Amino acid sequence: METKNQPLHIQVANLLIEQLKKGTAPWQKPWSVEGIPSPRLPYNALTGNRYKGINAMNLLLSNREDPRWLTFKQAESMGAKINRREKGTLIQFIKTDQPRALRDEKGKILYDEIGQPLIEKTPLAKPIVSSAWVFNAAQVSGLNELAQAATKHHKWDPVSRADALIQSTGAEIHHHTIDQAFYHPKFDYITLPERSQFTTPSGYYATALHELAHWSGHPSRLDRSSLINSGLLEYSKEELRAEIASMLLGTELGINHDPGQHAAYVESWVSVLENTPFEIHSAATDAEKIFDFLLAYERVRTIGSSLEAELALPADRSPNFLSTGDEIPYRDHIYRVEGHLKQGRLRIEQLPSGLHFTLSPSDQLYQSLLNQKLGIARENTTHTQPEGLTPLTHKR
Repeated sequence: METKNQPLHIQVANLLIEQLKKGTAPWQKPWSVEGIPSPRLPYNALTGNRYKGINAMNLLLSNREDPRWLTFKQAESMGAKINRREKGTLIQFIKTDQPRALRDEKGKILYDEIGQPLIEKTPLAKPIVSSAWVFNAAQVSGLNELAQAATKHHKWDPVSRADALIQSTGAEIHHHTIDQAFYHPKFDYITLPERSQFTTPSGYYATALHELAHWSGHPSRLDRSSLINSGLLEYSKEELRAEIASMLLGTELGINHDPGQHAAYVESWVSVLENTPFEIHSAATDAEKIFDFLLAYERVRTIGSSLEAELALPADRSPNFLSTGDEIPYRDHIYRVEGHLKQGRLRIEQLPSGLHFTLSPSDQLYQSLLNQKLGIARENTTHTQPEGLTPLTHKR
């Protein structure tokens, strides 16, 4: 069947239905992460950024072992070449603004301290959906081997990191000698079998992460309708979100995956996708929200730990630092750290204005943003417990 002219979500839904029936969907395949360079999820070979949502699902469904992808032009810029007769894989992205160089009153382009043009983003009247074709590293000649290209390292070993993440959420978890695991939305707690009932530590943490994905949908957190609404259809939708999210989390944390626990939902997932193909787009988007929401606890915990350690340092030592990826609200704006430049300077984007500029550690704004970052790390969040919600139970 011709699919190239179909919307991306329909193409992905059809591929996923086919693989679900065969038992080969991305989260249906048991795997070990030992010896696999990180990250395992699809990412851009040039920028290092991970593909997300529907794009990540489409690239995962291609069953490529190498997680690196890039466009034709990106391959050229890296001195690589797309192999003959290779076909690209479709991705889509939404443009909400148009970048343009800042100019002075005479129309000359403005540059920063290192000679890079200052760029601002002008919001578009309407978002534009754009498409691109990307190629897997296995379809490209002239790239480094994967082990050489992957340089990401974690501070903690996988199980310790997973345990620290779970603890940092503050989720209420009960352990009992039972043959099921579940999250109870009404009372807002997770129930797991005793740790001794799991054959491996990673099996325990994989199950805990799945239930934590459900926990994130509580009305006091992400307020996910698929968790709150009752019925088999909503239950299946919620399980789809939790399974994709736990796959993302497990890969990020280096936890081995065991798909057997959730095989009972395959028929209902196929039914949902056949009747409403756009559901895979919504599920993948929600799974990314779950992923980001839970990993935010880890980031806050890391900042808090750094603060505790650095408060004991001599007064002439810097209490902390800003790092790539920080998004700090300050005086009606959000300041995003885009990357590091020479001599300790940072590349900053101010939102929603879209203004780009460089920032030095000696600047007052740097210290103000740093103080704001550390202040946020000290804050505690509180949660409410609504009535009338039923638990999501999973047999082991």
